[in-house]
Amino acid sequence: MTEQPVAPENTNSFDVLGNALELPCGVVLKNRMAKAAMTDSLGNGEGNPTATQLRLYERWAQGGAALSMIGEVQVDPRFPENPGNLVLGAHSNQESLRSLAQRAQVDGAHLWPQIGHAGARAHLSVCEPKGPSALDIEGLQCSGMTGEEVAELPAMYARSAVHAKDAGFNGVQIHAGHGWLLSQFLSPLFNLRSDGYGGSVEARCRIVLDVIAEVRRAVGPSYPVGIRINSTDKLDGGLTEDDALEVVRLLDQTSLDLIDLSGGTYFPGAKAASDSSSPGPYFVEFARRAKGVTCVPVMVTGGFKKREQAVDAVAGGAADMVGLARAMALDPQLGKTWLREEGGDPDFPIFESAPPSAITDWFIMRLAALGEDREDSFDLDIPTAMQKFEERTQEHAALWREKLLG
Repeated sequence: MTEQPVAPENTNSFDVLGNALELPCGVVLKNRMAKAAMTDSLGNGEGNPTATQLRLYERWAQGGAALSMIGEVQVDPRFPENPGNLVLGAHSNQESLRSLAQRAQVDGAHLWPQIGHAGARAHLSVCEPKGPSALDIEGLQCSGMTGEEVAELPAMYARSAVHAKDAGFNGVQIHAGHGWLLSQFLSPLFNLRSDGYGGSVEARCRIVLDVIAEVRRAVGPSYPVGIRINSTDKLDGGLTEDDALEVVRLLDQTSLDLIDLSGGTYFPGAKAASDSSSPGPYFVEFARRAKGVTCVPVMVTGGFKKREQAVDAVAGGAADMVGLARAMALDPQLGKTWLREEGGDPDFPIFESAPPSAITDWFIMRLAALGEDREDSFDLDIPTAMQKFEERTQEHAALWREKLLG
């Protein structure tokens, strides 16, 4: 392990959130609050940004976030999480990507795309999913990747990282959480392979380590590279906290700049951590354990609803940074708000008997309202939000099939 990051100077008040964080690559983030990656599905259906998306990330930068991450940016258009995702690849419009990067870097803010591949959970409207192993269980059917296809992944992620760097993004986050492809490799529930990419924790982590090494080789030593991993899959037979801690030990030997710890898996019947009614953050205690086995700066994401919770996580040494997703969807100025003495916390809506994924759909539609500066009039109920999101997804799917897969 390398030398631990310097502890914050202020540890007794909200001021701790205002301290800068220097990453191992030498890049400095201006404070300890990040707008964590969450799917926004605001692409144009052809893998490129829209004006709404540009404005959304500009607002988070103006609101005081040191770093914003764009969720679910795809490295392979054949296996997207949603046809509203961005894509970094041969089909990318670099000019529109540069506009997105520039708009979101006001006031010293950073913008990183979260690069990933949906694998077995790829959107059925545009593809036939393919994951680490062939699966045929209720709610999930997919074919398995060949060894050659697995071996192609590091170069694929590296090419997307270079696209991001060339477009002016400040760094990249490799997505290995929440049940998408690299998370599937880490999980014994999804990964049944016996060819060197499956079995022990070390073998299941092999492709993740290969991706990190190739991305680093491609972008150079001074460009930030982070990762998101699960602290637990929250599924019977999935990744456990003890396994995840071993993954963190392995990540400590890499050139990563930031490890983002979250949890939960998008899987039929699984309860998303973000839909929990818990009053506090979900993964802080695991983050504290992880800090004991790595010197890479740690960010913890999930369930932060009050400033005191974020302060406690950083001041108490559990994390170097906090990731705020739904909180910043409710208040895009939250970064600045929490750095003012008077503070103030967002008001979280209460949804009664919402079906699975419905709350996520509501927040996705709220992001569109933020990007159009009309959140004050945003009053969708859950059924309407679900309907509008599905209609938009189907429109995007038609374009995706024509423009990216045709």
